[in-house]
Amino acid sequence: MGLISELKKPSTIDLQGRTTHLNGLQRFVDEFLTSHTGYSSEFYLQSDHRYPSEQPLMRKGDVGMLCFERLNNVQFVNKYLERINVALEVGGYCMVRVETKDSRRVRIIKKFPKIISRPYYAMDFVLKRLFPKWGPTKKIYFWLTKGKNRVISLTEALGRLVSCGFDIVAYQRVGYDTFIIGQKVRDPHYDMEATFGMLVYLNRIGLQGKEFVVYKLRTMYPYSEYLQAYIFKKNNLQHGGKIKDDFRITGYGRIFRKLWIDELPMIYNWLKGDMKLVGVRPLSKQYYSLYPEDVKKLRIRVKPGLVPPFYADMPGTLEEIVESERVYIQSYLKAPLRTDIRYFFRALRNIIFKKARSK
Repeated sequence: MGLISELKKPSTIDLQGRTTHLNGLQRFVDEFLTSHTGYSSEFYLQSDHRYPSEQPLMRKGDVGMLCFERLNNVQFVNKYLERINVALEVGGYCMVRVETKDSRRVRIIKKFPKIISRPYYAMDFVLKRLFPKWGPTKKIYFWLTKGKNRVISLTEALGRLVSCGFDIVAYQRVGYDTFIIGQKVRDPHYDMEATFGMLVYLNRIGLQGKEFVVYKLRTMYPYSEYLQAYIFKKNNLQHGGKIKDDFRITGYGRIFRKLWIDELPMIYNWLKGDMKLVGVRPLSKQYYSLYPEDVKKLRIRVKPGLVPPFYADMPGTLEEIVESERVYIQSYLKAPLRTDIRYFFRALRNIIFKKARSK
């Protein structure tokens, strides 16, 4: 029997708008933990989610920690997860609970009549999703609410765990809650790279292998960058070399990508001299690691570009993309200007007549 049985208060928990007794939830938690970690009762129940506070105490023989308070109600989420990380040995597990943005929307729409539910949801999204992340209102929001009942996307919850030193083992939705199991693989990053504004700053591999910052408009939820390795392993690549069924992309983000609106700030990279008009895509470390060594060495001999050879050749698989870039770079190193002019007009033709678009 799992450790959840030790809970005395509250004796019930709200799942799917119903009051469900803990023994039913206990069965789910036991089965969820056992199927993905091999353990169940060897977890310590962490009930104190405040920060700062003392480090949680682990009992001898514990392999992990159950964090039952919704992350939506934790004021300093990263500090909370970092504190849990410090308490665990490498290989230890934690399980957290969150009501995701999508679950919250379903709950609100079902709770009220249609004439009320949609305006209520819009107001809820602005007050509890946008206000906590916007500079002028953030301090006021946290002063009034202590950070409770915030709207958090699944991507953000997973990304925060990864940024705090955990690998994602599994997650599962039960009612309106999603339970996530993480395993400690390293110390937390202790960084503040994740941003919430519309302009995002992405570290990419450039000329001579040096990293530089690419500027783009946001098309993904916050903390998406931390999930790149996980989402690639889970979903792999689709036709065209992008990650398949990438849930990190927002609805408006798909529109931005289709119309290239998200790439407009990269013109600043061009003006700065970090990029040129035609050239290979600026890649993240994760994507760069997928390339064969000989193409890696070729790539860092040239600047990345705004218009990649992808739009000239329209490759479908990663192997075809790699070969397309290999041919482009070899040609560019022999005849830079002529190669870029040729590739630019081939790409322009595909964009206009074949409707080539990013996804």
